[in-house]
Amino acid sequence: MTSSKRLAIVAGAGPGLGDALLTRFAQGGYHAVGYSRRQRTSDPSIETRNLDLTDSDEVRAVTRELTDRHGPPAIVVHNPARLVRGPLLETPIAQFEEAWRSMALSAAILAHNVIPAMVQAGGGAFIVSGATASLRGGAKFSAFASAKFALRGLTQSLAREFQSSGIHVSHVILDGIIDSDASRVLHGRDPNTMMKPADIAQAYWQLAHQPSSAWTHELDLRPMSESF
Repeated sequence: MTSSKRLAIVAGAGPGLGDALLTRFAQGGYHAVGYSRRQRTSDPSIETRNLDLTDSDEVRAVTRELTDRHGPPAIVVHNPARLVRGPLLETPIAQFEEAWRSMALSAAILAHNVIPAMVQAGGGAFIVSGATASLRGGAKFSAFASAKFALRGLTQSLAREFQSSGIHVSHVILDGIIDSDASRVLHGRDPNTMMKPADIAQAYWQLAHQPSSAWTHELDLRPMSESF
């Protein structure tokens, strides 16, 4: 191990929440590393690794290298999202499967490759980004919602299996649209009604540092203007 800083991994890095999480963890004294399939973080001072999060071999190799240099991760965030929207009968099965692979399968692969070392080290935080679709499936959201439902169930199972080993597993329901350049163009909404990535990242920071006598498993976040 060559670094004195504890390791924080954000799987699903990129503009928006991924960048904000990496920045917050780096500001807090962690060696923050982003895993990204297509996009790199916009901050050149933060380390990112381009890999396919659904490829177990790639995730294993990169995680092992980072663990050898920095020690077991103290914080791991699973943040990929693959929004597939459309009527079920018009959604190709390959696209439906891709939504599941990018969200549910990638979380299982990530857990396989980080949790054993975290348990051996005595604990850590494993945080999963959910969505409104984690709780209810809407029309034309069958692929996205079914993957997010699966991800929520996986997170619950991980919590019940590894909490006693010191791993704080939590699921964050992001009930709103996250503010970014892309989402402003896509949704055309007033930015004041959208979720600010830095504010969400602060909530993740607090989750990751809760005392073990009062752990939150599921947290739902939404802007003041959002109905629920």
